[in-house]
Amino acid sequence: MERRRVELGRVQETLLIPLRARAAETRRRRPLTRDPRSVEVADALDRDLTRVGGRLRLLGPVFRGVVLDAWVREFLEEHPSGTVVEIGVGLNTRYERLDNGAATWVEIDLPDVIALRRELFAEHDRRRMVAGSATEPDWAAAVAAAPGPYLFVSEAVLIYLSEDGARSAVDVIRDRFPGSVLLMDTVDSAEARRPPAVNVGWSCDDPGELAAWGLRLRDSRTLWDLPPQARARLTPGRRLLTALLDRASRGAGTRLSRFDVDGL
Repeated sequence: MERRRVELGRVQETLLIPLRARAAETRRRRPLTRDPRSVEVADALDRDLTRVGGRLRLLGPVFRGVVLDAWVREFLEEHPSGTVVEIGVGLNTRYERLDNGAATWVEIDLPDVIALRRELFAEHDRRRMVAGSATEPDWAAAVAAAPGPYLFVSEAVLIYLSEDGARSAVDVIRDRFPGSVLLMDTVDSAEARRPPAVNVGWSCDDPGELAAWGLRLRDSRTLWDLPPQARARLTPGRRLLTALLDRASRGAGTRLSRFDVDGL
């Protein structure tokens, strides 16, 4: 694969952190999750990813992806012909990890990200890439053209927007796709003030309060609270580390939540 130059905006550059995290995890002797496509994509970029993120900072995206993947699998088991919509998809490889051969995938991001993504991934009748801002409704038509029901995934995206921006993105989903499911992460105000979370724009101390946005909370967990099957794959050292991190967070910090989009 020809090496691709990476020319992205400052915020968009954050997509390199989870890419490096997934690739580095796959290269471990006992990985929590395997993602060979992320290894290929990381190797295809003309960028030294070893300069992106520290060891602990790379652990978070891996755990976050494992939790969100588990929820996506549950949705696809219940709705095998439904549509998964990734808002701010970056260089995520969730399609490669989870596609069941029947679902539709709509991958949305800013134009520079989608331009790079199209050099690395192929579109087809069940996989469409859409250039647009999460806060604007233009992308909704592409989603509406796909079959329901709909699952929206916002992974490390809305937290980088202002509160008004995050609310605008949720408003598009609520107004156009009531009855859908939304998976997203939130960061509380204390965590948002700690490095390296300096780019966080919107914090949320209690995901349950997003009921005011038309979101009914179904499940919420800390970043370190893995599903049982994933926890069983942890090495003893990682099991101890994540237990300590989960206890230290005391239910705060970064949370991963699953919402029903009920409307107002």
